[in-house]
Amino acid sequence: MAKDLSSLKEEVEFVLADEIDFVLSKIRENIPTFYDKVPWAASKNYVYEAKPNDYWTSSFWVGMLFLAKEITESTEFDAVIDTQVKSFRERLDKNVELETHDIGFLYSLSAVADYKVNGNETSKQMAIDAADRLMTRYSEKAGIIQAWGNLDDIHENGRMIIDCLMNLSLLYFASEMTGDDRYRIAATRHAKQTQKYIVRDNFTTYHTYFFDRQTGEAVRGETAQGFAHDSCWARGQAWGIYGFTLSYLHTGDYSFLETAEKIADYFLSRLPEDEVVYWDLVFGDGSDQERDSSAAAIAACGLLELAKQLPLSHPKRKYYEEKAVAIVQSLSSLYTTKESPNANGLLKHGVYDKNSNKGVDESMIWGDYYYFESLVRLAKSWYQYW
Repeated sequence: MAKDLSSLKEEVEFVLADEIDFVLSKIRENIPTFYDKVPWAASKNYVYEAKPNDYWTSSFWVGMLFLAKEITESTEFDAVIDTQVKSFRERLDKNVELETHDIGFLYSLSAVADYKVNGNETSKQMAIDAADRLMTRYSEKAGIIQAWGNLDDIHENGRMIIDCLMNLSLLYFASEMTGDDRYRIAATRHAKQTQKYIVRDNFTTYHTYFFDRQTGEAVRGETAQGFAHDSCWARGQAWGIYGFTLSYLHTGDYSFLETAEKIADYFLSRLPEDEVVYWDLVFGDGSDQERDSSAAAIAACGLLELAKQLPLSHPKRKYYEEKAVAIVQSLSSLYTTKESPNANGLLKHGVYDKNSNKGVDESMIWGDYYYFESLVRLAKSWYQYW
């Protein structure tokens, strides 16, 4: 018989306490190194280098600090949070490396989180300003937010990617705060285009899809970080579970939730014995390929949010909760750096980009963030930054 989430939480309560203590101790150890810097996207030998705030992954560290503040209900992390949030204002003012759709990642976990946790009105305005910057990447004809690069770059012109679903929350937030429907309309249209073109008939997903920005015509789907154009990149599938669920949460369009379910079902059908996926879902046990613990952590959060949004009577609600808990339990028992005292990351065995041999079998800062988020979701009633 399927169990409800409260009973599942009771079962893993002792594990949660230990895991949260482990995460908090690692965050405390890392604060001197990353007080006014951020961890690089991927570790080297499970150690992150300290870098300036100038990359798409820069906000996952401050996101972890906000989670730490919430779970401890303390002011212990306030000074470093304040320093980090100020660096995001400076980055926006100076337009530092913002030719990307990942403005949503950057400012949801900094400005939006600061407004939601601390009620900081200046951070609310920062989030709206960031949303305005993101809106410059929206193509009215194609109905998409261009992913990477200068808008005049002929090689990137008209490229959308599945990751952008997570960035739409910044636009939904701006619409809610200002009453201006432009943000919501653009975000919803992009989600609809993702649903129509990136999601295949069998509910696997392309990583990227190209459109002609001049005519709006859909051109082709392909991968950037997956194994092949017709395979299913694990992290992209995880972004789909979480991202479509969030678009349902912000719009009430039930088709987004139905799409999230179908994507989740495929993802779960490809879980190996220990519940932590390989870097592309074309691979399974015996393939001798690397796992991606970061994809597993994202999926766990997405599954928990998906279950939360489904009706109580929905037949798969408890199933999604149980699978999320199983993934988190596997990560906690088999994939953390507890036995690696020199590591400053949390999760081992993540993959950034196997095709370019970047960050293979290492800690990923987003994997660490989503692992912590999954623990917080299981430990308390949490209102999200997304």
